[in-house]
Amino acid sequence: MATPESLHLVCPHCQAVNRLPTPRLVEHPVCGRCKAPLFNGEPTAVDGDALATHIARSDLPLLVDFWAPWCGPCRSMAPAFAQAAQQLEPGYRLLKLDTEAQPAAAHRFAIRSIPTLILFHGGREIARQSGAMDTPTLLRWLGSVSPAAG
Repeated sequence: MATPESLHLVCPHCQAVNRLPTPRLVEHPVCGRCKAPLFNGEPTAVDGDALATHIARSDLPLLVDFWAPWCGPCRSMAPAFAQAAQQLEPGYRLLKLDTEAQPAAAHRFAIRSIPTLILFHGGREIARQSGAMDTPTLLRWLGSVSPAAG
C-alpha cells in the first residue's frame, strides 16, 4: 500500500487541521496555528465536538476510549491506554471521551458499556471492543483489526 505524501492531522489542543508531509510525522511536528506539539505520547481528552472533528478530518487511525470517572475498570485500564499511546503515536491518535460529561456523544456512538474502545479510520468506525484490557491485549486487538495491520 502506498503511503500518502501528506496527512491531515487535527491538533489535540486547538482542533486546527494541519497538513503535514508524511516524512515529517516522526519529527515532533507542531500545530501551524497554536504551535503546540501535535503528539505528546499521551491520550487526548476530547468532547463530542472535538471527537467529530478528529473523525471527519484526521487521516490517522483514531483509537477512542469511551470511559467514565466512576467506572472501576475504566480507571484500571487508563494506564494501559496511556502506555499504548506512547507506543502507537505518531501512527495513531489516541483519544478519551468521558461519557458522563458527554452523554450525547456516548449516545451518538451507541455506547452500551464502558470502557469501550472504538477504532475509526477514514471517517468511519472500523472496530469496537468493550471491557478493560492491559497494554499487550489492547495492542494485539488493535493489530488484528487495524487497516494498517493488513
